[in-house]
Amino acid sequence: MPPRLNIPSITRILLIALAAQSLLSFAIRYRQWTEETDIVVPYLVLVPQLSLIYPWTFLTTSLVENNVFTLGISGATIYYGGRYLERAWTSAEFGKFLLVAALIPNLACFGALVILFAITGDMSWTLMTINGTISLQISFLVAFSQLVPAHTVTLFRGIVSLRVPRFPLLHILGVFLLSLTPILSASSFFLVTNGFLTSWTYLRFYKPAFPDLETSQPASLRGDASETFAFAEFFPDPVKPFVSAFSNQVYNILVSLRICTPFSAADVSASRGDTFIQRGAPGGARAEAERRRALALKALDQRLHAATAGPAKTQTPPPTQAGPSVQIQPQPNVQTPSSMLGETTYVPEREDEKGAH
Repeated sequence: MPPRLNIPSITRILLIALAAQSLLSFAIRYRQWTEETDIVVPYLVLVPQLSLIYPWTFLTTSLVENNVFTLGISGATIYYGGRYLERAWTSAEFGKFLLVAALIPNLACFGALVILFAITGDMSWTLMTINGTISLQISFLVAFSQLVPAHTVTLFRGIVSLRVPRFPLLHILGVFLLSLTPILSASSFFLVTNGFLTSWTYLRFYKPAFPDLETSQPASLRGDASETFAFAEFFPDPVKPFVSAFSNQVYNILVSLRICTPFSAADVSASRGDTFIQRGAPGGARAEAERRRALALKALDQRLHAATAGPAKTQTPPPTQAGPSVQIQPQPNVQTPSSMLGETTYVPEREDEKGAH
């Protein structure tokens, strides 16, 4: 029996929609292709001048690719990244994240092209297509930077070693260079920058957090106030102080406009793991519960030994009677109360041992 691919529901829908819409776009452009004109499909992809009567294109355009090269990259990104994020966040939260990461960058890119047309008067800005999973790709990288900020990726047999938060800027640089070639259009650069800002803002301030169910932590926590997910952490160390100062000023302006809510001391301590454990780290809540259970069993074991050893020490020896001594033969296999109770031990299952099975 051939192995069955275990793909979560939202990720499966994304892959099917990406393949179906891209192949449909290929077929339509192939049938209508001529050497004199560039064919666009305004009811599948977003074109500022043509797609206003097709409002659904603000969403469908994110799952349409123009060539096989970008289609392959998009499929691999959704397959591996989508599976990981959907299992870490649940399908509902992953769906909300996709909606934000696709819709807002498309709207922002649409507005940027219209503004450029208004400034320059060049009609080509409003005829430029806005499509592709570029905004989703950068959003996945930002999400990985939140979930595994200390993880290091080693490439070329150890020659190149980079932490995960370094990849979003490298992706933006790669898209910028490819936008100078026929592979990608100039709108791709607007998509990747807006996708980076949108996904970070959503994860930093708005995404619901997963509290520890064993504590009294409220379930209304939102965002991630940890220092490892600060905006400056995406940049190299020499420019971090300048980026941090600039981002703090922007943050203060957004707070004054009531767009963002300032983090409280409880939010900061919670983001450090003092009061709850993010579900983003798979197995974290279970490991903490096992650790607490082991400590409780150890304390119970100490109390049992203290309770059984106490009466044995307080017993007074029987008075000796005058007369001939009587020898009492010891009875074999007689167990003390302590040994009868036994010892309570609990060894929690560690994540590394579980993974080895």
